[in-house]
Amino acid sequence: MSKPLQNLTIAAPALYGLNTQDSPIEMQPSFASVADNLVVDEYGRLGARKGFALLTSDNTALGGQSISQVHEFEKEDGTRIILSTANNKVFTGTSTLTDITGASSISSDNWNMVTFNGKCYMFQSGHTALTYDGTTLANNSTAPEGNTVLAAFGRIWTADIVNDKQTVYWSDLLDGTSWSTGSSGSLNLDKVWPDGYDEITALQAYNNYLVIFGKNSIVIYSQAEDPASMVLADTINGIGCIDRNTVQQTGTDLVFLSNKGVQSFGRLLQQKSLPLRDISKNVRDDIVHLTNQETEGFRSVYNPTEAFYLLTFLSQDITYCFDLRGSLEDGSQRVTTWTNSPFKCYAFAEDTTMYVGNTNGIGRYFGYSDNNTSYRIRYYSHHLSFGDASVLKILKKIKPVLIGGGNVTATLFWGYDHETAYKSQAVKLSKSTPAYFGVGEYGIAEYTGGITITKPNINATGSGATVSVGVEAPINGEPLSLQQLNIQAIVGKMV
Repeated sequence: MSKPLQNLTIAAPALYGLNTQDSPIEMQPSFASVADNLVVDEYGRLGARKGFALLTSDNTALGGQSISQVHEFEKEDGTRIILSTANNKVFTGTSTLTDITGASSISSDNWNMVTFNGKCYMFQSGHTALTYDGTTLANNSTAPEGNTVLAAFGRIWTADIVNDKQTVYWSDLLDGTSWSTGSSGSLNLDKVWPDGYDEITALQAYNNYLVIFGKNSIVIYSQAEDPASMVLADTINGIGCIDRNTVQQTGTDLVFLSNKGVQSFGRLLQQKSLPLRDISKNVRDDIVHLTNQETEGFRSVYNPTEAFYLLTFLSQDITYCFDLRGSLEDGSQRVTTWTNSPFKCYAFAEDTTMYVGNTNGIGRYFGYSDNNTSYRIRYYSHHLSFGDASVLKILKKIKPVLIGGGNVTATLFWGYDHETAYKSQAVKLSKSTPAYFGVGEYGIAEYTGGITITKPNINATGSGATVSVGVEAPINGEPLSLQQLNIQAIVGKMV
């Protein structure tokens, strides 16, 4: 008598994101072993990230270098200007990059920029601070040559100076160019660090606290509205911030990279304590390894529209995308990776545009191609045992549900028992049919004629105690998401 088929349904592949930390044996099917160039969308589906839509028409001024930093600056009259840095210069604009460097002496492009009281303040280690008022870029020669800058509590704050890693400096009230008069001042942390010694790496304002990050610890002050009367509120030892470019405000949280992974302050409504949360728990070893190997630095952004925090390791060409819509049961966030992407630096603008910089210039996170070039998505499950790793599974069918894609060819993979050699079969995805709407005084607009769904029925071969399945596909102008995976197998004898 033939044995009945057993069916394993993964209703939302990678709903929990990547997990490379825990043992793959009996891993929850909703985790993925590979989730590349993908995001988990608001519906819990695994879908392609958006692409890079280039705005810059002439990148000659970059001299072959990549945009290093992007910042949206708001003038006193409310006008918004995109500032960027590259090739030891400062530029305004997106489609046209206008050099405003003037006589400023610049030897590096890793500026930390903030907008305060109608001016943009720029700080970088070993450089005279710069101030831009919407017309002229000028030296802010009275300011300390800090590497990190914060606009908060009615002042500009800076720290991390080449020969002074222990002191926080603040400007006069409402004047970021006055550092030696009025209520300007400084605070030395030499006797404050909880472990006896540390070096300042970043400054942030959080929940009415001044947060001072060291490499291995954090110092928190209250009453920063009046710096002369600030009170030490808390210290955290054993966790610090690796780089000021990794710190992002997320509205209710503060996310940053430590030497132990990506951390977040948890905001307690009933208590005044500030606990930390390891949001990279499921990929922690990978993050720590990449951090230790990084040679060019980091970039990050928080995008509230997409509800993600991106962390890019520049020299290793990999970005981790943390979905911040909600936490998993262990307090971590769902995470995917983006490899070989064109995203090198970021700025999220008031109009919800996420600007992105690279060697081509400035673009935006938009559409589903990278400057008119396709990119590839990859999903692989962990090895699945169908509840019992001691018996043989003879795989018969793989039935994915794929949404969108636009007439590209995807490839389904399956393999057994942790072997690296996978079997595969190509699947042609359904083509979208355009529909036309809006003929009239507003002209003609083209809209997608409906969601296309592809449900291939793959005849699988082979057998093993555990089974892993994967999907790879090019993204070339249209979105693609993986809605569901059904895996059917006959359960055989014990192995």
